[in-house]
Amino acid sequence: MSGGSPARRGLGGLTARIAALALAACVIVGPLLSLVVWSLAERWTYPAAWPQRLGFRYWSRMLTADFLDPLKTGLGIAAVVTVAALLCAVPLGYALARLRFPGRTLVLLAFLLPQAFPQLPVFAAATREFYRWGLAGTITGVVLVHLVGGLVFAVWTMAAVFRAMDPALEEAAHNLGASATRAFVTVSLPLAVPGIVASALLVFLYSLDEFTGTLLVGAPFVTTLPVYMYTASQGYEMQIASVTALVLMAPGVILLLLLERVLRAEYLTFFGQL
Repeated sequence: MSGGSPARRGLGGLTARIAALALAACVIVGPLLSLVVWSLAERWTYPAAWPQRLGFRYWSRMLTADFLDPLKTGLGIAAVVTVAALLCAVPLGYALARLRFPGRTLVLLAFLLPQAFPQLPVFAAATREFYRWGLAGTITGVVLVHLVGGLVFAVWTMAAVFRAMDPALEEAAHNLGASATRAFVTVSLPLAVPGIVASALLVFLYSLDEFTGTLLVGAPFVTTLPVYMYTASQGYEMQIASVTALVLMAPGVILLLLLERVLRAEYLTFFGQL
């Protein structure tokens, strides 16, 4: 029995795709629209289905120290974590990509372990040690706990970047008399710049949005925007929490668009290979 004319089947397929796109739009755009409405709601009481008064009163709080201090703290911590992670990950990623030594696979897996288990027990165990060392409630402690997760992205990304490079380029430099260090600095490192930028973006976004470790290690003296948003939502300040969430999304969207431009396909080929 015929399944219908090609035109009818084509129309059915088009309808199904439109319905799928509409459903995806509701799932993705719906929560964002809710955040926008809550951020503009100066007065919204039950059982009203729509705010009784809209305005930018809560957006104006972005210009106060109450909001700017967590923003500056979070950006500063993310910058320090990014630099520290790259200083460790670039040479380590090169060694893991180019050298074959006993325990190499275990080293790679060790940097994956923090993401292999639920973050709450990992950070809770780290918090106990940080209190013992006097690092709890300090920016140094928060930077260190962010490095636990940031190094996962940095090391694995840099290992994939250097594995994607043709070793013949370094061999040519060696044949011309360059030492191993000079070949790395003059040949491999410049070629790795797009990968380094991609690794930096991943680490920066991770640190900027990190919440669990920041709350456990930094509270009550170190407050970043995710912690500030959590505190506002716990106090049912939905407008402040919504404004904070939208502000946090902005750098994420911008940096992810930039990441899409610098992350090369050949890096993804080697990402995750032991």
